[in-house]
Parts: sequence; C-alpha cells; structure tokens
Amino acid sequence: MEPQGKIWMDGAFVDWADANVHVLTHSLHYGLAAFEGLRCYRGKSGSAIFRLHEHVDRLFESAHIAMMTIPYDKKQVAEAIVETVRINKLDACYIRPLVYIGYGAMGVYPGDNPIKLAVAAWKWGAYLGDDALANGMRARVSSFTRHHVNVSMTRGKISGYYVNSILAKREAKADGYDEAIMLDPEGYVSEGTGENIFIVRKGRIKTTPLTSILEGITRNSVIELAREQGIVVQEDRFTRDEMYIADEVFVTGTAAELTPVREIDNRRIGNGKPGPITAALQKAFFSVVRGEDAAHASWLTRI
Repeated sequence: MEPQGKIWMDGAFVDWADANVHVLTHSLHYGLAAFEGLRCYRGKSGSAIFRLHEHVDRLFESAHIAMMTIPYDKKQVAEAIVETVRINKLDACYIRPLVYIGYGAMGVYPGDNPIKLAVAAWKWGAYLGDDALANGMRARVSSFTRHHVNVSMTRGKISGYYVNSILAKREAKADGYDEAIMLDPEGYVSEGTGENIFIVRKGRIKTTPLTSILEGITRNSVIELAREQGIVVQEDRFTRDEMYIADEVFVTGTAAELTPVREIDNRRIGNGKPGPITAALQKAFFSVVRGEDAAHASWLTRI
C-alpha cells in the first residue's frame, strides 16, 4: 500500500501517518465494524467512482444489521468519499470507508461507546494480479466453510466475518493457489474470500443466490450487463463438481473486478483460458467503469 496524503476521520482530514486509534478501541478487540470497498476509475472524460450511492446504501445497511448508528447521513458520507479522492489528487484508486465502535467500555457489550467513521483511499491495481485478470487464476475449494445465515448475517459487510476469509485465503496461498472458494454449510458453492462466483455452461450463466453470500454490487452490475447481451442468468445453487465441468468460471467484486478462473482443484476449466462469455462481460464491465458506455453513465459519480 502506497501512503497517500490525507484520511477523513469523523468529519476532518488528518495526515495519513496520524490516522490512528487507541489500542483499546472496541472494534479492534471484538471485530464489530462495517466497511465498504469502492473503486475510482480513470476514463476518457476524467475520473469517476463506480456505483458510489449503492455502496453507501450497503454501508448503512451493514451498520444497521450490526446495530451501529452512523453519526452522518448518506449525503455526508458520499461527499466524504468524493472529497477523500479529490484531496489526495487520485485519478484511479480503491476507497475504504470504515464504521467502527470506538474507545470506551471494554467487554463484549460495547455500551454507549461512540460510533466512528473513517474514509481512506489509495492506489491499488488488479487485486488478484494483472496475469489473473488477463489469463485467469487458479483456485481451490477451501477446507473452511462459509458462514451460515444464522451464525453471521451474510447481508452485512462486517469486518469480523472476514476472519473466515483470511484463514481460507492463507490456506489457498500456502498450497500454491491464487484464491479460495468456499462452500456453504450444506455443501453448495458459496463465494470466494472476497468475490462472488459465476459459472458458464452451454451458453448460460449460473451464480449463487443471495443466501450464504454478500449481495455484491459488481455481481449485480455483471448480471445486468449479461442480460442486456441476451445471456440467460440463473441465480441457483450449484455444486463444486459442476464448477469442474463448467465451460467458464469467473469471479466478481470491487477489488477483483471481473477475474476469470482457469483452474480449480487442479482441474482445468474449459480450455484453461478465459472463455468468450467471460471475455465479453469483462470488456463490457471495463467499458462502463471507464465511462465509455453512455447507457450506464448513471453508475458513475464524476470526481
């Protein structure tokens, strides 16, 4: 991570190196915090944040699920995100808003500890690497199971839930893979450590329904782009072996964007290269985020 100039913290910009919290900050100990990930892209007509308002909506939904009341309204948070990009003079970046429980009472019950908000932005290229974005990544099915809906409420983007992702990612990387794919508690494919999963068979797309997975904003965008191209998209459960025999597999997410998967559990997917539907949707996605698709201009907030 390349340090930038300023981070927005509770209504004011502070120097990057001074954006600190107390070691007894409640969320640091117990993991109850909500966050978002957004991207700002450089385009022909300048830079723009992709689906800013949808991300702000989801941040508020996650905080609501976690019983945290954000001390700002949605307009103020959206403005803080835009200003964080502007003040750091970034034309392309990743943006991280974080809502957390601050210093005060210690113990599982946070009492009336203050709810804090920070927004940071930094330069970040292809999350899974440029080669994976172009040629596909290698993944393994993890030994770790994704959350049950009544253990961790899966519609919330909650910091503590990602311990599960960290363990799965470390296991996959230690075994020489780029990413992990997790199954749900009933053994069906759920999602990656930070991505939604799509498979393509016989010209149709299938993706996990909104049961054990986060309601991905990039996922939603890609489903819409696919249907506009006349591709049938089913939201339905599927098994790990259906991934093995798929013609194409790809993952989506703010960080991962749209990344092909060329191999799972040492089994080649299709011909081992990004397939035609994956390539077409990846092209359409990047056309949108770079401001080249006027039909989806409403998805962009200009900086």
